[in-house]
Amino acid sequence: MSDIKDIRLAPSGRDKIDWVRSYMPVLGGIREEFEKTKPFEGMKISMSIHMEAKTAYLGHVLRAGGAEVYMTGCNPLSTQDDVAAALAADGFAVYARHGVNEKEYTEHLKATLSPCPDLIIDDGGDFTSLLHGECRDLGKNLIGGCEETTTGIHRLKARQEKGLLRFPMIDVNDADCKHLFDNRYGTGQSTLDGIMNCTNLMIAGKTAVVAGYGWCGRGAAMRLAGMGANVIITEIDPIKATEAIMDGYRVMTMDEAAPLGDLFITITGTNDVIRKRHFEVMKDGVLLANSGHFDVEINRPELEALSVEHFQRKPNIVGYKMKDGRILNLLAEGRLVNLAAGNGHPAEIMDMSFAIQAKSLEFLVKNKGKLENKLYSVPRETDLAVATVKLASLGGKIDALTPEQIEYLAKVE
Repeated sequence: MSDIKDIRLAPSGRDKIDWVRSYMPVLGGIREEFEKTKPFEGMKISMSIHMEAKTAYLGHVLRAGGAEVYMTGCNPLSTQDDVAAALAADGFAVYARHGVNEKEYTEHLKATLSPCPDLIIDDGGDFTSLLHGECRDLGKNLIGGCEETTTGIHRLKARQEKGLLRFPMIDVNDADCKHLFDNRYGTGQSTLDGIMNCTNLMIAGKTAVVAGYGWCGRGAAMRLAGMGANVIITEIDPIKATEAIMDGYRVMTMDEAAPLGDLFITITGTNDVIRKRHFEVMKDGVLLANSGHFDVEINRPELEALSVEHFQRKPNIVGYKMKDGRILNLLAEGRLVNLAAGNGHPAEIMDMSFAIQAKSLEFLVKNKGKLENKLYSVPRETDLAVATVKLASLGGKIDALTPEQIEYLAKVE
């Protein structure tokens, strides 16, 4: 029923899942709740999401709620084979192997959708694309689903604007407890973790160029600056660019930044952010990393065409030698460096994001038949509930408005 690398890897995967579970108290509380209420009793949930330990624990939480859970990865290089094996050994249907080719990757997506799920969790929009295309028939039982990435939300909004969205979806990415923490602190830390893990080089003293100053870009820039890098931001939005300047960074075009950077990180969600004319003027030894969802932000075909040879320098680093002898280093094939070359976001951060995911699926079930085929925001009460539990787990306390303050704020004169 599953397609994994080796079931004998399961003990290592279980250790990883047990470790992160110890640091995910919000999701743990939801699991206890779901074990009692069984909101997904008799339902099938299909998940396309990075196949690693935090995701695995989310799968366990959903199964505790009564669901039959089917799981696959959302990126060929982010799957951890031991985690996939642990899930398969625990009775989940898992279709995920590290390093699959595009055909195998698509086959895994289709296999995970083949049970005709009641609910989906999508990461990047591949499920949604299939369910609007060649796998339309597999969505016949679909109540709705959740999407947690900026890229996936862009795709959903485009479908909605054209009147093509076929089922309700929850915009998990823009929930405060997701983007303010996951995108900023999670992406910021895990991106640098992946880069340092595979390069074993210094951040301090380098000129680092971050393409995109959304929440993910903010997080990466903050971490880079904190570790001593000289940070340059490239942007297309004048508001975000102005914010970056006031945050203390230099802002310029990629054409201007290309010859200056020692390290480049793309986090934009669009394609061809770094391309031929940029490669032509980059420094020898430059590091090229991407933390956007798809491997299109750094134009690898143009990089290959410019090079006279390319070769594996060490795991997750390919060197592209130019005609003049310069070597440009591409990390993790231009895929998500934080997952392909690292361990992804910290458990404490994904505790919040996955709590939002779980409660959003419950919201869909409670409102079955009442929702239109459009993109919905996460209910504010869900955001606040997750934040309240997380705050308590961190030892924080807040004040409450007094009746007099509530009355004062309600005055209209």
